[in-house]
Amino acid sequence: MQTFKSFTKDIYPLNDDLFREIALELFRFQAINSQVYQNYLTYLGVTAEEITNVYEIPFLPISFFKSHVIASGDWTPELIFTSSGTTGQEVSRHSVPSLSFYLQHSQRIFETLFGPLEQFHVVGLLPSYLERTGSSLVAMVNHFINMSKSPFSGFYLNDLEGLVTQLERLKDGRKILLLGVSFALLDLAEQYEVDLRHCMVMETGGMKGRRQEITRQELHEILRKNLNIEKVYSEYGMTELLSQAYSQGDGLFQSPPSMRVILREINDPFGHEIRSAGIINVIDLANAHSCAFIETQDLGKLHQDGHFEVLGRMDNSDIRGCNLMVE
Repeated sequence: MQTFKSFTKDIYPLNDDLFREIALELFRFQAINSQVYQNYLTYLGVTAEEITNVYEIPFLPISFFKSHVIASGDWTPELIFTSSGTTGQEVSRHSVPSLSFYLQHSQRIFETLFGPLEQFHVVGLLPSYLERTGSSLVAMVNHFINMSKSPFSGFYLNDLEGLVTQLERLKDGRKILLLGVSFALLDLAEQYEVDLRHCMVMETGGMKGRRQEITRQELHEILRKNLNIEKVYSEYGMTELLSQAYSQGDGLFQSPPSMRVILREINDPFGHEIRSAGIINVIDLANAHSCAFIETQDLGKLHQDGHFEVLGRMDNSDIRGCNLMVE
């Protein structure tokens, strides 16, 4: 009998065919074992047994994480991740059965692309996230800091001057990862003259109401110029998912083996996959415990090689930390 635990052993499939096979098995499991998802499918008139292709799978709107407890199977959560949101905004809540699984999974994704964390000094500039509890991003970066085993790794809240001093001193041959929320990186770039060409600067998106929203391209142009860096890396993740995608400076995100992006027409969310701009729907096999099929409310483009671009949010969707404005 399949359980959500059995699926976590198979989240690194070797090829697309195996991914689709596992995704269909997981869909049938969650269609039965998640009451919320089952009710949603019933409302749509969808019978799980009739779904034979991943493109036919209905994706659960991300807003359900604000109004319902999304769970597949019978288990007790170890913790609950919550989204940031602005004042008065309802936040998403993602119950997770195992923090260690999430941390190890996130580490494996990062190290597959960028190398062992022990080769890095990891510096987190996440003020808005550190000022609250329940952030999956803070949990991940804190784990990266610990795994780097560097005495110079750590978080910076509002001490930008201390951060600049530390980064300028760290030139010992070890790679430096500066991972920050967009508004904090902009503050750094505008308030200090600093040369970070020896650093890997990675933005996680999000102005959090602190700054006027700008496009990702505008953000990267400012950071490249003011921080004297060749490119800006990006992380695409969210409270409602356990996998992350990364861009290595070209605006094209690469999905990890556990994740695939499918685009749907804005006016036809149940249509087949498209290649032009559309709604980003994510299959995240790491979400075996909740729902692996999420409609994100983000707009994007999908390329033939599987890389995707994030163009912004759908109109009238809530402001979330992982996005910038539509270009």
